[in-house]
Amino acid sequence: MATPDIENILKKGTLRNLIIIVVILLIFLLIKPWAQIGAGERGIVLNFGAVQDKVLDEGLHFRIPFMQEIKIMDVRINKAVTDAASASSDLQDVALAVALNYHIIPDKANIVYQSIGVEFKERIIDPAIQEVMKAVSARYTAEELITKRPAVSAEMRETLTERLLEYNIAVDAFSIVSFNFSQIFTDAIEAKQTAEQNALKAKRDLDRIKVEAEQTITAAQAQAEALRLQKMNISKDLIELRRIEATLKAIEKWDGKLPNVTGAGAVPFIGVGE
Repeated sequence: MATPDIENILKKGTLRNLIIIVVILLIFLLIKPWAQIGAGERGIVLNFGAVQDKVLDEGLHFRIPFMQEIKIMDVRINKAVTDAASASSDLQDVALAVALNYHIIPDKANIVYQSIGVEFKERIIDPAIQEVMKAVSARYTAEELITKRPAVSAEMRETLTERLLEYNIAVDAFSIVSFNFSQIFTDAIEAKQTAEQNALKAKRDLDRIKVEAEQTITAAQAQAEALRLQKMNISKDLIELRRIEATLKAIEKWDGKLPNVTGAGAVPFIGVGE
């Protein structure tokens, strides 16, 4: 059976060990010698503040406490909506709004962090969009910006892709949200479209009238030709034949009774004797 002194020593030893373990755990939690990289993120390793070449992928990674620091960079697709005021080649004021989908090239995230930092949208993307929108819109007239919108959008995307790739930023999608012009120009465009529609309607009506007139002339010519042919075919024999046909039809319809006629006058009757 253990003596009271030995029991006290064991209790003190157990308590001391428990305190040591708790202290170690607290120190471990405070210095946090690991880093967790989430989905769509990359880890930038800093050795005493200096950016290293290695980029950490998603998952759990260990670091050297007090020496290494891990910065998280988002490499997922992000969206930027930017407005810009520019002028067309015919000096019409244009207000544009575009939407850009982009992402940081994952294995170049350390270079982006080192050269630009985490505020790359404000420092690089927004100014690049503004510059490209103004440069491209200045090569088109205001009317072409409307009628050639797909070509304008494609040119903006191509130019912006080349510009941002220099900063290790990839363009995923680009679209023009809206073109807005001055009210005077908008009214002029609407008036022009209305005039073109009216002119097109008048042309269609004129074409229809011409077709109908040609049809009428053709029908009249056909009827005249038919009458001419009938005239050519009329002869005494034909006239006699038509008279006999008419007489036979009259006989077929007669019921054999003479009409009752009162008063003076001749009795009508079909000339059978002929």
